[in-house]
Amino acid sequence: MFPPQRIVCLTEVTTETLYLLGEQDRIVGISGYTVRPPQARKEKPRVSAFISADVPRILALEPDLVLTFSDLQADIVAALVRKGVAVHAFNPRSVAQILEMIAILGALVGASDRANELVTSLRANLDRVRTTAAARERSPTVYFEEWDEPMISGIA
Repeated sequence: MFPPQRIVCLTEVTTETLYLLGEQDRIVGISGYTVRPPQARKEKPRVSAFISADVPRILALEPDLVLTFSDLQADIVAALVRKGVAVHAFNPRSVAQILEMIAILGALVGASDRANELVTSLRANLDRVRTTAAARERSPTVYFEEWDEPMISGIA
C-alpha cells in the first residue's frame, strides 16, 4: 500500500523523523531503545531491541512497511522479508547520508515536501554552525563513539 499506513520503526531515528514530519499516526510499533521523541515511548508498543525483534509481534501489527537501520539488523530484515513484509533498511554513515535518509523516508510515506523542508532547515543549521566554528581560533577535539559492542567510532 502506498503510502504505507502501518509502519514499524526498529530504530529511534526513523521514529523521530516520522514525528518531525507529522506522520506519527502511521507508526504502530517501535524499538525499545526509542527515547526521542519522549511521547513515542508512551504512545507506541515496543517490538524490538536493537539487534533482536519479536517477529511474531511485528507480524501481528500487520505493517505495510518496517523501517530498519544498519547491517546489525540484517537477521531481523531477513526474517521479515521471508514472511512477506516490506522492509526498508537505512544505513547512513555521514551527516549527508542522514539528510538523504530523511528525504527518502519522506518519499516513502508520501511526505516529500515536509521532508525537503526539514532537510533544508537542518542544512541551514549546519551552515550556521560551520560559520560560527570557522570564526573560532581553536577547534575542540571531539571523540564520538556511536556504539560500544562492536565498537563503532568516527564513521564520518
